[in-house]
Amino acid sequence: MSMAQEVGLAGIMGSKAMLMINGGEPQAVPVGQTLGGVKVLSVQGDQAVIEIGGKKRPLRVGQHAIGSSGGDGSGKIIMTADGQGHFYTTGTINGTSVRFIVDTGATMISLGATDARRVGVDFNRGQKALTNTANGQAVVSKVQLDTVRIGDITLHNVDALIHQTDMPIALLGMSFLNRMEMQRDGSTMTLKKRF
Repeated sequence: MSMAQEVGLAGIMGSKAMLMINGGEPQAVPVGQTLGGVKVLSVQGDQAVIEIGGKKRPLRVGQHAIGSSGGDGSGKIIMTADGQGHFYTTGTINGTSVRFIVDTGATMISLGATDARRVGVDFNRGQKALTNTANGQAVVSKVQLDTVRIGDITLHNVDALIHQTDMPIALLGMSFLNRMEMQRDGSTMTLKKRF
């Protein structure tokens, strides 16, 4: 039985909690049932109380919790590459769950329009710039994110680019990565907080 490292509450359906384990697809879990080491204790309104790593955690829709197996206070993120050699991870921006792909070629964290709206970042408030994409030039907006958390690493005031269009996934770019020590070992990548 694999213990969950991270659980997100995608929504509530009746007396079931829609849980996303480690960034996976949402699954409906009835009260009293367990999924991937996460037990749903109660569901009320837009909140579920779950048990993860032996601890009770209230979760509102859109929030997520890190279990003891993932957040041991070591300030480390360990990721495993997929078949294409890409590293995916789920983190939070300003407390809202966002799925990232590690992109060392991106100068900054980059968010598509929908992700930006979900985390409450306003495209119009940022500093506008043109960027060259595969589809020609696009207008982006440079903003500062209050908090970006992945695993048990939290960074504050991280530069990010907001795109006017949707992106399939947020890019975890160098504005986050250059504050990390990155170690690549075969299909594993370890990020450690530098300071």
